[in-house]
Amino acid sequence: MGLFDRVGRLIRANINSMVGQAEDPEKILEQTVTDMQEDLIRLRQAVAQAIATQKRTERQYSQSESTSEEWYRRAQLALQKGDDNLAREALNRRKSYQETAAALKSQIEQQNSIVAKLRQNMMTLESKLSEARTKKDMYIARARSAKASQQLNEMLGRVGTNNALSAFERMEEKVHQLEAQSEAIAELSQGDAIEKQFAALESGGDVDAELAAMKAQLSGSTPTASLPASPATSNPDIDADLEQLRSQLDDKRS
Repeated sequence: MGLFDRVGRLIRANINSMVGQAEDPEKILEQTVTDMQEDLIRLRQAVAQAIATQKRTERQYSQSESTSEEWYRRAQLALQKGDDNLAREALNRRKSYQETAAALKSQIEQQNSIVAKLRQNMMTLESKLSEARTKKDMYIARARSAKASQQLNEMLGRVGTNNALSAFERMEEKVHQLEAQSEAIAELSQGDAIEKQFAALESGGDVDAELAAMKAQLSGSTPTASLPASPATSNPDIDADLEQLRSQLDDKRS
């Protein structure tokens, strides 16, 4: 196979692949086997044509030999009849066919050599094609395995990168923070409830004490049936009690 054939194969492979910037081994091997198959088809056609030409030449040779013998018999017949000129003409015709037969015989020998060489090349190409098919399947399987391994390693590499690990660490820290906030809120809520309970008890005790003091003060004075509302009819004793009550309430509040 010549240089132009190899260059043409590479160009066709690149055109057929068109998969990124790198060559695809699977498509290159497929294209190579396809080219070899096409070469074998052309070689078989050449061998068939050479054989057909050889057979045609052999037929021409046989015909020239047969015609040469026919003119020889005619020359003999002319001599027997005493016609020397006719016999001489017949011999001239015989000689012409003999020369043609000799040339055809030489051509047949050359064609035999060409056909034998073409057949040998065809057998060699068939053997190489069979070997190429076997290697193609093996290399394609290896290429696919290597590609799958590469993709797996890339995925594992992406999983093991610092970015991925830092993302998990950040999320873990975030979860811890949320859990801590939830616990703090729960503790604060529980503390507020207890404080409110104690505050209610303490405030309720003061009110009860004040109420008891008020009842005691009121029971020691006039009955609580009805109190005069007008200042003109006020009682000095009641006024004194009210003033004392106000003073006590102020002391409690302070």
